[in-house]
Amino acid sequence: MSFVAEFNRLPFTDLLEYARTAAPDEVARVIANGPKSLADFAVLLSPAAAGSLEQLCRQSQALTRQRFGKVIRLFAPLYLSNECINNCAYCGFSRDNPILRVTLSVDEIVREAQSLNDEGFRNLLLVAGEHPKFVSNGYLADCTAALHGLVPSLSLEVGPMEVAEYEPIVRAGAEGLVVYQETYDREVYGRMHTLGPKRNFDWRLECPERAYAAGFRRLGIGALHGLADWRYEALATAAHAAYLLRHCWKAMLTISLPRLRPCAGEFQPLTLLGDRELVQLVAAFRLFLPDAGLVLSTREPAALRDGLLPLGITHASAGSHTEPGGYTGAGREKIHQTVRGRIVELAADASEWSPQSGRATNATGQFDIADERSAGEVAALIRRLGYEPVWKDWDAVLNA
Repeated sequence: MSFVAEFNRLPFTDLLEYARTAAPDEVARVIANGPKSLADFAVLLSPAAAGSLEQLCRQSQALTRQRFGKVIRLFAPLYLSNECINNCAYCGFSRDNPILRVTLSVDEIVREAQSLNDEGFRNLLLVAGEHPKFVSNGYLADCTAALHGLVPSLSLEVGPMEVAEYEPIVRAGAEGLVVYQETYDREVYGRMHTLGPKRNFDWRLECPERAYAAGFRRLGIGALHGLADWRYEALATAAHAAYLLRHCWKAMLTISLPRLRPCAGEFQPLTLLGDRELVQLVAAFRLFLPDAGLVLSTREPAALRDGLLPLGITHASAGSHTEPGGYTGAGREKIHQTVRGRIVELAADASEWSPQSGRATNATGQFDIADERSAGEVAALIRRLGYEPVWKDWDAVLNA
């Protein structure tokens, strides 16, 4: 049985009722005894639990230190391509957005990775839009193999694949796969994804299980907050995580809690997850899933990240760019525009070639970054908080 079957049977209506109407005495019970079920987790998401936020945060911090120590694992996203065949209303890479696109060559990707290596990173997340013409499993395996000797920890965030398509990428040296469901609300999912293979909700939902079967040793999931009710998304994500911890127990699991950021297409969030609610969400996840990693990206502003890091976060990105070639300008001479999925070459004197402030390349990013501090600045902040920034936590030689 896959998670899809379990997901379809979950009593989300009842769980949402708990999450919206739990009484203070129920909150006190769950905090005192620890959340044992999804219903208990729902109580921790309730407005009543928001009144005990300080206590939730203290417990979350203590539990995180007990399970993970006082460390934050740093990583950087490395964007390979912003080509995509999907139309996703909320994404800058959406097919019909008339953006500047490029797919980096393997040599250009090595150049980008070397720049990140020089900054200290030993953990990279390779990210690409979903477009089999540009981003095949052969291309991804070649990128992984070329980086494997330079970067000890490589994970991917790419379009879902079959088990057999993942296997050569794992053999090439990739250890992790991240796949966000985006939204666990089927109706909203259908409205947000109007074209391309990403329209298949169940295919995406089963992706972490296929990745595990292919041999990935790290799995990452999450919902993109701003599309559906945040309490519903949290409940569904928690149920998904609990299932994976039971059935894919040889892999380490991380959960991301990203919020929508401005991007090409100017999509506006449909729902709101406020800063205080995000803090509550981090604490609730930590208490319910004490052994899951919690990821905080540069989508969030610096001041909020500084406050969240000690409360339950175990993984954080830093110094990020969301456009291919963003670290070195690699691929700049190959940039082109797409209009409704068709390539339109830029004229030699096109204004799009003009340098953009603070950008190494003019390729369009997936979304705007909120925390623009360098990796060194973030690492220094982590040390000031009394934590250790960890650039590398394992080596492939350990699997020999």
